[in-house]
Amino acid sequence: MRPITLQQPSRTLFGVGCLSRLGDDCTEHGAKRLFILHPRALLPSLVGLMVRLQEQGLTVHRYDRMEREPTVSDFYDVLGAARKFRPDAVIGIGGGSVMDMAKLIAAFAESSQRVEECFGTGLVKKRALWLACAPTTAGTGSEVSPNAILLDETDKTKKDIASPLLMPDVAYIDPTLTFTVPPRVTAETGMDALTHCIEAYTSKFAHPVIDMYALEGIRLIAHNLLRAVRSKSDLPAREALLCASYYGGICLGPVNMAAVHALSYPLGGEYHLSHGLANAILLPAVMRFNLEATPERFTDIARACGFSPSPTPESAVSFVADLARSCGIPARLFDAGVPRADVPHLAESAMQVTRLLKNNPREMTLTDAVRIYESLF
Repeated sequence: MRPITLQQPSRTLFGVGCLSRLGDDCTEHGAKRLFILHPRALLPSLVGLMVRLQEQGLTVHRYDRMEREPTVSDFYDVLGAARKFRPDAVIGIGGGSVMDMAKLIAAFAESSQRVEECFGTGLVKKRALWLACAPTTAGTGSEVSPNAILLDETDKTKKDIASPLLMPDVAYIDPTLTFTVPPRVTAETGMDALTHCIEAYTSKFAHPVIDMYALEGIRLIAHNLLRAVRSKSDLPAREALLCASYYGGICLGPVNMAAVHALSYPLGGEYHLSHGLANAILLPAVMRFNLEATPERFTDIARACGFSPSPTPESAVSFVADLARSCGIPARLFDAGVPRADVPHLAESAMQVTRLLKNNPREMTLTDAVRIYESLF
């Protein structure tokens, strides 16, 4: 068993209303000036929290101008606002993009490093500010992962920064925060979490400690995603998906992702497909490519999805494709606005993401990447 390191927040709160602890936690830590990032649409749900924070004597600056997956330029805009406010704590309440941005602001607000210097693993030198995250979608697991992603406009692809210093101090996982999420976002982010769990379980570097998180995450998503897509207020389904997203986030540090994510990064960079949508379209095709490398693992996945008494590796692929279709996710890249003529360029870009491709259970060549993209038209 190879050695791994499990990284998690110092404290994780899970349950209805747990975000109400934020003010007390800030006070206990000595934080008085809070830079809070959140999507603008979430403000009505946060009014009560903001009032309580101010009643506790905390000074709050809200930043709600994140309407897309962030670019490097977006990061510097937010960083400028944060430095002007001079916070001693940063809080991200939102989806993966909002939480990723909060993590980066906490790390760079008092640093002389530029974010471009830190694309990769272990390059962030320090983080001076207390950091808390609360997810409003059940997908990225960013609240419990040491990763953050930005779109680098210079080469039109997403890039990852991974560092233990990006791990939040506290995560607040409140299922009621996901009630306002539209069905489409619920579906896409749920498929993102499923991708995390499947890629971790089938990784070349899969690990027994992580396997239990990955398999349970797969089981929870398989049995609850469609319910949550059909009903915003299905609390048990929302709780199950947040558990699954949390488990997927735990997988990100010690095992990390593989070819699905590598192939999805150019789709987000070139065509601004959401991360979850790109992963959802690619996942069945990459699973099919990987079947021969680890069929017994795909049989386990089929079993977790509910196939019995004789699950097969192929049934895992069929289930994932059917689930995405039932949730309203297009099966073809063409339906998502990607032109077929761009396949060679997409494949070349994806092959640059060697950090993730090395984790794939089956070696992927440029020709393989082209064939996978082509199969989705």
